[in-house]
Amino acid sequence: MAANPCSPCAGKCAPSSLNPCAAKNPCAAKNPCAAKNPCAANPCAANPCAGKMNPCAAKSVKRPANYKPYQGSQAELKAYGEKLYKDPKLSTNGLSCASCHEGNNLFQASFAKAYPHEVAMAKNQFGMSQVFLDEMIQICMVAPMASKALGWESKELAALVAYTASLQTSFKPNPCAANPCAAKNPCAAKNPCAAKNPCAAKCAPCAAK
Repeated sequence: MAANPCSPCAGKCAPSSLNPCAAKNPCAAKNPCAAKNPCAANPCAANPCAGKMNPCAAKSVKRPANYKPYQGSQAELKAYGEKLYKDPKLSTNGLSCASCHEGNNLFQASFAKAYPHEVAMAKNQFGMSQVFLDEMIQICMVAPMASKALGWESKELAALVAYTASLQTSFKPNPCAANPCAAKNPCAAKNPCAAKNPCAAKCAPCAAK
């Protein structure tokens, strides 16, 4: 299976469709900081594969029939999974799981829910309305990490599942996580239109904090 050509931008910037206030900001054209915002330009805009599903990749990330996960000591699998989680050799582009999720970064709020559940990446890129944790790991292997799915009965997949499940137990959703560019905008405090934006309170629950 070839690496997914749609992966380089996955997870870097949220699509504008996720920001319900994008079209409602009367100050958008008046923002003198717009040109200074490193996130203003969407690195995925030029991706010809954006929004298109790779049929080969989609098949590889779905649990096969009669699937029997690797069985072993959970403590051993968790320890091995932690090493794999930080290993960029699993990818073809230098990324590791930790590249995106160090400190529980970039996990959606739904990560706190028991699997299977809906995940935007799985639904939008692979047409899967509900995913199990092992399927989500396979999706990350194929999409952001631009690699091949792991063997379904492999120790590696079982180890990553064990370690990621341990992260899930301590995960608490961040109400500001939907905006990956928030922390990177050097103009946030200089925007003279901020007080005039009727959507500010709806889209930035952390602004007041």
